[in-house]
Amino acid sequence: MNRLQHETSPYLLQHKDNPVDWYPWGKEALQAAKDANKPILLSVGYSACHWCHVMAHESFEHEPTAQMMNEMFINIKVDREERPDIDDIYMQAVQAMTGRGGWPMTVFLLPDGRPFYGGTYFPLEPRYGMPSFQQVLNGVHDAFINRFADIEESAESLTDMLKRDVLKIGGDDSALNLELLDIAAGRFAQSYDKMHGGFGGAPKFPQPMNLEYLLRSYIRTGDKSLLDMVTHTLITMARGGIYDQVGGGFARYSVDAIWLVPHFEKMLYDNAQLSRIYLHTWQVTKNDFFRRIAEDIYDYILREMTAPEGGFYSATDADSEGVEGKFFVWSMDELEGLLSEEDLPIAIEYWGITRTGNFEGHNILHVPNDDEIAAERLNLSVPELHEKLTLIKDKLFVARAHRVHPGLDDKILTAWNGMMLASLAEAARVFQREDYTQAAIRCGDFLLENLQEDGYLLRTHKNGRSKYAAYLEDYANMIDALIELYQTTFDEKYFTAAVQFADDVLAHFSADEGGFFDTRDDHEKLIVRPRNLQDNAVPSGNSMIAKQLLRLYGYTGTSSYEEAARGGLRLLTEALKQYPQAFGEALNAVDALVRGIDEVAIVGDPQREATQALMQVITETYRPNAILALTAEDKTTIPLLHLRTMRDGQPTVYVCRDFTCQMPVTLPDEMRNLLT
Repeated sequence: MNRLQHETSPYLLQHKDNPVDWYPWGKEALQAAKDANKPILLSVGYSACHWCHVMAHESFEHEPTAQMMNEMFINIKVDREERPDIDDIYMQAVQAMTGRGGWPMTVFLLPDGRPFYGGTYFPLEPRYGMPSFQQVLNGVHDAFINRFADIEESAESLTDMLKRDVLKIGGDDSALNLELLDIAAGRFAQSYDKMHGGFGGAPKFPQPMNLEYLLRSYIRTGDKSLLDMVTHTLITMARGGIYDQVGGGFARYSVDAIWLVPHFEKMLYDNAQLSRIYLHTWQVTKNDFFRRIAEDIYDYILREMTAPEGGFYSATDADSEGVEGKFFVWSMDELEGLLSEEDLPIAIEYWGITRTGNFEGHNILHVPNDDEIAAERLNLSVPELHEKLTLIKDKLFVARAHRVHPGLDDKILTAWNGMMLASLAEAARVFQREDYTQAAIRCGDFLLENLQEDGYLLRTHKNGRSKYAAYLEDYANMIDALIELYQTTFDEKYFTAAVQFADDVLAHFSADEGGFFDTRDDHEKLIVRPRNLQDNAVPSGNSMIAKQLLRLYGYTGTSSYEEAARGGLRLLTEALKQYPQAFGEALNAVDALVRGIDEVAIVGDPQREATQALMQVITETYRPNAILALTAEDKTTIPLLHLRTMRDGQPTVYVCRDFTCQMPVTLPDEMRNLLT
């Protein structure tokens, strides 16, 4: 075994038996490179990455290749999910060098950490128009020995590029307005796929942050075309192969433009964000299709992705038994052996099953037709069809459970848990699901008890060990989760923790010109201090923290929260107009800033029916910029609740904005009028 045997990351542990003399990222590896005067071979990936597995099997388990790596380089393996800072820095370098990026990422560094050459997957033998990995190793080694001046020049140029200030692209405060929001919303229609939903072509990603912005824009403008883009996309996605028709939950993306063939890995962050947009869309439309998909995702997460301690696991692999998608696909012969003569035609019709299949001779289950059409063809009513499908799904689920499962990445990441916890806590009160409430409490308490140390928030937890200083995205998503958990339980310890984390962000992540760095000011010194403003698969930490600071401003009236949020968003005004698809979460934050926060304070016993009726006004439809505080007594740590009293002994609502309140009311209809 190499040094990775001592790590907790499932991805790093996958490589502990490689003949490569791997180091984890750290002082030991960097010092070894300097002492030996060898270049660093940095390999970055993650456990659910299919091509990471391919390169590992081809090259890292291949003795001759490993021997070359050990002789020529100091080899460092990084889990991008544990160290997004390292991944971000060197991915920008690879994209600058090659015009593209992805994982596995292979980067060659000088002993001081500056990059000079890189790429993604390299095959064992020359193919796909790429050199073999051994050819790359020999070429880089030769250049390091014989053309070091050229390498030094390349490293210097790349590092200067990474340090370049790219933030001076914005305007002033006046540009943060309704016109900006309308321009951005209009641009989404230009890349919208009217046939299949979503944006752009293959490969196609769900982009939940952008769907959330379109939903907010519909609420703001009443433009039904914006809502139609959201609902059409969500329906076609959930009917596609990207959605697990048997077990619930979404795969990472579709390799085609029609949502049929997924890349079969399932990530916690995708399902966290998608469950939330389905939840919000149900609140707007009351179409039970969206509620069913949302609840199926939550149930999948609680059934298969929840640790005994209460946190949520990170991902499941695309592969099982070394074959991509094997766990999820079905042959006609399998279904004929599992289903009765009555059930088989229903499965064939509903999921478009054929003898030849739609994926390497097998069938990815998808829903090619509306339920009404399938029911008519089967001579069933729609309720009868749904009832029979439930029983058929149960049979398939039980049969599938006996297959070899995809690998599970069971580390618990703060940012991703924050996303899932925020969605689950919100769903608990919207759907009035006590099981969701209890699961959310368990997760929140677990994170607060285990992902903090000496006042620091930490990034990752596994096998009883928590480590790595948290990043901006960890703080931002944790604050979001704590605000949602407070609004579900009204336990003020969650609110207090959210404020403490927000103050920590302002103290240790702020940039002088506005916005935030991705790492703390006392973080390990890297070649640059990363600062990512665009959304990727997860929301930008800068955008997410801006939205949370605006909500905390509504609760506390602390002006520094609003000023910090505005200062970060101001940097992006021109980018938001020109490239809104890359800044969906920032647009959501601007929506909250421009339209303002509805600060709702309720005074009353939460167990009384009259109080509950008032609370339900908040959740009966989607109110994206409303926050709720509640107290049954005078003692409270929340400024929004200070000096609030009941009128005539009745539960009472105060609807405020910038801490200026309208006349208090006691009836749900009166509350609706104030919010409208």
